[in-house]
Amino acid sequence: MTNNSPDNSTDDSGGDGVPEMELNDEDILDAMRHIPGYLDISTEDFRAIYHLAHRHAVGRLFGGTRADRLMRTVPEPLYPQMALAEAAQAIARCGYKGLPVVDANACVIGMLTENDFLRRLQADTFLDLMLRMLDDAFEFTHRCHETPVSVAMTGSPVTVGGDAGFWEIMRAFHRHAGRGMPVVASDGRLLGMLFRKDFLAAHHLEDLL
Repeated sequence: MTNNSPDNSTDDSGGDGVPEMELNDEDILDAMRHIPGYLDISTEDFRAIYHLAHRHAVGRLFGGTRADRLMRTVPEPLYPQMALAEAAQAIARCGYKGLPVVDANACVIGMLTENDFLRRLQADTFLDLMLRMLDDAFEFTHRCHETPVSVAMTGSPVTVGGDAGFWEIMRAFHRHAGRGMPVVASDGRLLGMLFRKDFLAAHHLEDLL
């Protein structure tokens, strides 16, 4: 069998940047020994077939992945000048664990999550906070009605573009431990929120991240 396929040896990724597992000659020869009958094919031919099959499989499994197709809407984003008490009410109403903070142009400038509130209250967990509140000596001194969101939010949050594909989303989630991240337009405007659990469920990848 003559190898008439284009040389893709320098391209180590399939569609959407999902990396291939590199096959050496020993891997290929071992696989060929398990195929009944005579194969008139070289290791380079086998490698070319594997490369093309990988690209096809990735396109079939993940080609339709886009952040803007998996994201959820944000009914009420937060603003930097809002009081923390008002922001907490907005987060509770939407049912998320945090919300993006946007400027006057609706561009994402931060994220405010339950963990940010815990840090402001100098507590490691909500259980820790509850136990402290049950202590008769506990005195709540934080002025949530006077503290603006800009003081407590996490600035420069990890975001993805609306057209982000499978591998770009995977890399973004690996960069931070949060449950979700803002999806933004090319100019930084907020489009929605992409949650880790929705992304994993869409691809049956619950055990990967």
